[in-house]
Amino acid sequence: MVAFLKRVGIIANMSEAQLLYRDRKVLSSGAIVEIVIWKLDRPDSERNHGFKYRLFYGRNGQRVVGYDNEKGKGDHRHYLDREEPYVFATVERLIEDFYADIKREEQQ
Repeated sequence: MVAFLKRVGIIANMSEAQLLYRDRKVLSSGAIVEIVIWKLDRPDSERNHGFKYRLFYGRNGQRVVGYDNEKGKGDHRHYLDREEPYVFATVERLIEDFYADIKREEQQ
């Protein structure tokens, strides 16, 4: 099991990747926060930074905030019903931006 967590084969046009971080929390409000980040064994044309990620915040069965970089779309952000490009700088900045969006949403 531990070996599986260290190396994860990703389906759909991704070579083998190393799982860096996976966490899922259910907040007291019932909202779900999930973060999954992989380090690619080598960057590709759409992920020149070398990371594959998906970050999700949702409630009542709906995505409210999301960040991901699926093939064919590149780095992008979902906020309610909008989808817009996201400029990836670092994993740390990605997580900071994600939590800033969640905080902004929860204050409304």
